[in-house]
Amino acid sequence: MTPYKVGILGATGMVGQRLVERLVRHPWFEISALCASERSTGRRYADAARWSLSSDPPPSAAALVLRACRPQELMDCDLVVSGLDAAIALEVERDCAQAGFAVVSNSSAHRKDADVPLLVPEVNAAHLDLIALQKRSTGGGFIVTNPNCSVTGLALALAPLHRAYGVRRTIVATLQALSGAGLEGPRGIDLVDNVLPYIPGEEEKIQDELGKILGRTAGDGIEPAPVQVSAHCHRVGTLDGHLEAVSVELGRDASPEAAAEVLAGFTGDVHGLGLPSAPEHPIVVRSEPDRPQPRLDREAGGGMSVVVGRLRRCPVLTLRMVILSHNTVRGAAGATVLNAELLAARGLIPRRARP
Repeated sequence: MTPYKVGILGATGMVGQRLVERLVRHPWFEISALCASERSTGRRYADAARWSLSSDPPPSAAALVLRACRPQELMDCDLVVSGLDAAIALEVERDCAQAGFAVVSNSSAHRKDADVPLLVPEVNAAHLDLIALQKRSTGGGFIVTNPNCSVTGLALALAPLHRAYGVRRTIVATLQALSGAGLEGPRGIDLVDNVLPYIPGEEEKIQDELGKILGRTAGDGIEPAPVQVSAHCHRVGTLDGHLEAVSVELGRDASPEAAAEVLAGFTGDVHGLGLPSAPEHPIVVRSEPDRPQPRLDREAGGGMSVVVGRLRRCPVLTLRMVILSHNTVRGAAGATVLNAELLAARGLIPRRARP
């Protein structure tokens, strides 16, 4: 296909850099605009971005001059992807949708909106039906979001069990990597010989978002799945990879062996579409007693697979397990790109860019 022209909002931040990294050589998308705060506009991307990934900024992106995060700066784009902070994204993403753009966002700003899909493509691709509702009020544009980075791994691991047995209650304790706090998060020294037992807003996001993801479209929104969630969130000193200790109560009993078979066999709603970022195995099940581990397992499926291990009986609920997902790939930039790929495969991105 002719590549879609893409504009990246918040291109200098941690998620923005990951978006640049994943889109610069993408077969379906071509970066046309990089946008950032007013203090950075007019500067070359290489000069303005505090690049924090292992390789240098891609030359084709490094030379681009940063633009302001406004719809009028994106007229040579078909698609807008957003790595903006929530406070800024609330208005900017809405303005872009009102201007007719397809907006695919990592921000939490619009995740609770009744007509905005909170998308994990393998789990709830049917929620794209909400786009038609949005278009009634925007005149053609729309917003699609991916979930909180911790919710993504949890939802992907629980979805097959929910389909097979029903999920009633879950208790999750997260050990979240330093990169999840962004460039302005706690200093590494704060996490040497230490764990921070509070991440503002994180527990509420997990408890609010899981039901929407596992729910079904109904009327003018989503009927959330009746799943009770209790979350405990901690910041730890790993660089990438959110580890989650989970206990889950199922609607019907399942042995660890049966649950492992269901998880390993899960292919999801986008199997066969040929989406470039979709892993061959969305869920990787490990049988070793000490896996998954962030350093060893976060790159599974190119960082897009969720790794499940220590699957065993729970003496209080039904099952216990440990879940690992790469927070800045599967939980952020990779999820955003995968959502954009699904929109492209479904023909839902309007061609707007001028020749």
